[in-house]
Amino acid sequence: MAMKNNKTTEDWLPIKAINNGMILLNNGYLVTGVKIEPKNIFILDQTLQNNIIFSLRNFYNILNYEFWLVSAGRPVDINVYLANLQVQYNNTSNQHVRKLLMQDISKANMFMSTQMNAVDTEYFILFKEKKPEVIQKRLQTLIGELAKCTLNSKQVSNDDLRMLLDNFFNGAESARFGAVTSS
Repeated sequence: MAMKNNKTTEDWLPIKAINNGMILLNNGYLVTGVKIEPKNIFILDQTLQNNIIFSLRNFYNILNYEFWLVSAGRPVDINVYLANLQVQYNNTSNQHVRKLLMQDISKANMFMSTQMNAVDTEYFILFKEKKPEVIQKRLQTLIGELAKCTLNSKQVSNDDLRMLLDNFFNGAESARFGAVTSS
């Protein structure tokens, strides 16, 4: 009896590798981009808000190639945050500060007890290109132009790209691989 050629999901993905902050596709294209540090402009005065929005409008108008603006949630372990709050609480004698810290500790404990997932939202601008010199120029332009908009950014890392793929294909569940053994 002949075996059917069953394909897995990975067989259908056009990804060869992830190296140096780039996804190498089977067709020779490289996918890369920048990760943008979040910034809440709505706590700034109206003039600064308007300037940033105007700068972003100009920024998007200079992008004359296909790009993807992506936001993704990355799960956060709040145990370290909770431990730091507890240390601060133990080290202060100011009753007002202790009250505020206890409110934060209670909120963090609520997140942990109700199985709510704490998530950081991260923002990316990704693009694809075959030529390394074009990639470098685009990365420099993105980082520089975003800086003019008062936004910090840097090239995506391999971990960032893996997290984005996990978000897209696995619903933010990280793939875990291990050896299969039999007894």
